[in-house]
Amino acid sequence: MSTGANVVWLGSPTFPQAAHTALADPQLRRNLRKATTTIRDKRLRVTAELDDWEQLREAGAALKLRTLRHLDRYLLQLEESVTKAGGVVHWAADAAEANRIVTELVRATGQSEVVKVKSMATQEIGLNEALEAAGIRAYETDLAELIVQLGDDRPSHILVPAIHRNRAEIREIFRQQMAEWGRPAPEDLTDDPRALAEAARQHLREKFLRADVAVSGANFAIAETGTVGVVESEGNGRMCLTLPRTLITVMGIEKVLPQWQDLEVFLQLLPRSSTGERMNPYTSTWQGVTPGDGPQTFHLVLLDNGRTATLADTVGRQALGCIRCSACLNVCPVYERTGGHAYGSVYPGPIGAILTPQLVGVDGAAGNAADTLPFASTLCGACYEACPVKINIPEVLTHLRAKVVEAKRAKRRTPSAEALAMKAATAVLSRPDRLAAAQRAASLGGRLVARKGVIGPVPGPIHGWTDSRDTPAPPAESFRAWWQRTRSTGGGES
Repeated sequence: MSTGANVVWLGSPTFPQAAHTALADPQLRRNLRKATTTIRDKRLRVTAELDDWEQLREAGAALKLRTLRHLDRYLLQLEESVTKAGGVVHWAADAAEANRIVTELVRATGQSEVVKVKSMATQEIGLNEALEAAGIRAYETDLAELIVQLGDDRPSHILVPAIHRNRAEIREIFRQQMAEWGRPAPEDLTDDPRALAEAARQHLREKFLRADVAVSGANFAIAETGTVGVVESEGNGRMCLTLPRTLITVMGIEKVLPQWQDLEVFLQLLPRSSTGERMNPYTSTWQGVTPGDGPQTFHLVLLDNGRTATLADTVGRQALGCIRCSACLNVCPVYERTGGHAYGSVYPGPIGAILTPQLVGVDGAAGNAADTLPFASTLCGACYEACPVKINIPEVLTHLRAKVVEAKRAKRRTPSAEALAMKAATAVLSRPDRLAAAQRAASLGGRLVARKGVIGPVPGPIHGWTDSRDTPAPPAESFRAWWQRTRSTGGGES
């Protein structure tokens, strides 16, 4: 498999630039706070019901780690099992190849439209845009994805892509855009959730009934049996997976699991961590094709797109264990204030901050700002505590930060100001006499610029620190000087 990647980058600004814009939107922050707090509280209630929750997390982490260590073997076993069950397996090295495969498969059916189950993998490769360029229209059927598509918007959350929208905004999107995509919204549509859901249901029903081709993602695929599974909350996925004659599933290679019994662990971890439910309302599994029942043609597209390169990193590969529950987003103080769009990728939040840079690279060669994402964190560790498969996100963040620094250093012809400062610090801290002299100079300089015992904003390279913080003026005598003076005289306090 190729290690090249082509992840759709949704925005060119760096994370700090995009976050600055997001922080200026009070409505966005209110929407995010309300939604993430609700989901977070529900998750805490249902996980507290299980005495063995931590053991389940340990089991999930161990299963993912073992699978990644033997990923090549399990993928070949999956291909054999799917083929034996009547499906066809395709291998896609990158986004361009995956899009080409899916486009050709749809064209072969003679159809010009498809219905879609919510899928992060197809968003990652920009499948909708690729199909549109080929004259094929893709209809999103997940309610939140439908809102995003109708509003010509971008997802901002893994589980709830339209989390940044409130009910009033959704009502206006439906009223203004539904007619262009088919059935118009009722003229008397209100912002009541039931009314909005009913409008979406009526809008999509005719598309379900006439569609001959569906495109889905996959939450899991079982190497042992060739079974593919999707979990969802609305039933739209079940309609897409059973009514069309042709089903095309695009799945990241890391989604494979060795055995059917492994689902026992993940079907307890995923719903509790994602929606705060004890089980998913709809869990759909299928195995190849069954004559006269459901789709009569099944294609499984196994997507690499940078995953084998990520797998080679013994620290960073943890990110491939993600089961897309979004628990880390819901507890992240950075995400709660900036939203998903600030991350510039289809994978927002803490998991996006470690996954996207690995898929596209942190050396800037991909022409994006992914190298700023590992710094989009306070390293508070809340994401690690919430992750159902115990991905140590703070560890990977610091690991990737070091990679970013090394990549930038390798490109520089002259040392950066930071590098020169660190060299100077090394020279000072390695000699006690130099440190003492530096302390005396800092004490004198600090007291000269201080006002009423406080150092406020100062110009120069440290203005970014002093502009937002007040620093106490240094004392006239350092601890080192005090110690030497009192020890030599035999004085000092007891």
